[in-house]
Amino acid sequence: MTSLGRLEKKHAILTGANGGIGLAVAAAYLHEGALCTVADLPAEPSAELALLMSQHPETLIYLPTNVTQSASVTLMIDRASQAFGPVDTFFNNAGVFDMAPLLESDEAMYQRLFDVNVKGMFFTMQKILAQMCNSGTRGSVINMASQAGRRGEALVSHYCATKAAVISYTQSAALAMAPFGIRVNAISPGVVDTPMWGHVDALFARYEGLKLGEKKIAVGKEVPLGRMGVPGEVAGAAVFLACAESAYITAQTLNVDGGNVMS
Repeated sequence: MTSLGRLEKKHAILTGANGGIGLAVAAAYLHEGALCTVADLPAEPSAELALLMSQHPETLIYLPTNVTQSASVTLMIDRASQAFGPVDTFFNNAGVFDMAPLLESDEAMYQRLFDVNVKGMFFTMQKILAQMCNSGTRGSVINMASQAGRRGEALVSHYCATKAAVISYTQSAALAMAPFGIRVNAISPGVVDTPMWGHVDALFARYEGLKLGEKKIAVGKEVPLGRMGVPGEVAGAAVFLACAESAYITAQTLNVDGGNVMS
């Protein structure tokens, strides 16, 4: 695919991008000419990310970061800015998933999901928005929501609530940042075929009495387009929301879900 240079020399920070959707978005941003800082929890990049780094040695760096720790986030932003300058685009993707029947769901699960998916999401966004304001950057923030944030699910109450919070914070942040010319939007994927789905499928198998792989097949068939999505299809939306083609779009959550949710 020929690059259109839509993000030429723009600095993008991506959290939770050591694999899956985040890694696909990083590759798409690089293809469009961006300078990318990838942040994730592991001390070392995954094999897939390391390969991408070898292909883009001057325009891609990896910074181990814990989004639940303010000092870690501040250090990451400082190091990223030293490498590539002020941030133009933030793909706010770090997140975790877990599930359990409502009456069995405990405080530890609640705390972990909200620490990463809500606290980490919000305060990392806040720090990057502050830098954008201070540098006069008319940037774009893209938060990762989910179709789970559009409705409740009996086994997935905490995760659904965290993603509903992402959608709400996206709207509030967009209104707060509009006077600065900074856009804040979200992407709400449906079921996307990533390595994380092995974990998700195993949990459904446990709680719904299914065979391994059975839930994954079923959810794909239930999508109006008849299949699960792939990370590159989310990456296309992430490029669009980062570039000038979406200059008049803010406070929106874009469904990329094969028709699962209509809004």
